[in-house]
Amino acid sequence: MTHHPHLRDATVDDAPALKAIMAPVIAGSTASFSSVERDVADWAAMVTDRLARGRAFYVAELEGEVVGYATYDQFRPGNNGYRFTMEHSVYLNDAAQGRGLGRVLMLMVEEHAREAGLHSMIGAIDGDNAASIAFHKALGYKEAGRVPQAGFKFERWLDVLFMQKFL
Repeated sequence: MTHHPHLRDATVDDAPALKAIMAPVIAGSTASFSSVERDVADWAAMVTDRLARGRAFYVAELEGEVVGYATYDQFRPGNNGYRFTMEHSVYLNDAAQGRGLGRVLMLMVEEHAREAGLHSMIGAIDGDNAASIAFHKALGYKEAGRVPQAGFKFERWLDVLFMQKFL
């Protein structure tokens, strides 16, 4: 029997699963430039905060397990000049890769932002992450700029590539 993915709004109860999705990303990749994991309480607070402020925070489940998430918030928060420009995060665990879940999560986040009257969505991507760059291009994102050596992880400098889509 084939189990289809289930997509839904995140809840605070998803915090341990969100932490588990990000742990290998933070420990072993440059998909996130951070080397510090959020704890479960921080994940729960983020879900609560984003939903309370009218942002999207979705999770994807396979066979009852949360295997991915997508959310967005203001690009350069704290500066109201950017209030119509959002930055997204979309992550899947290894088991969920290649099933189209990232695409569906991204389209859900974009639709939510569009319906909220927002203008554009930005992805901040490791300049060497060919898979993420291809994923974004396939969804209509265009390169909007590159900041060389903006990040530092694993004892090396990382370029951040900004890709943007108008909603």
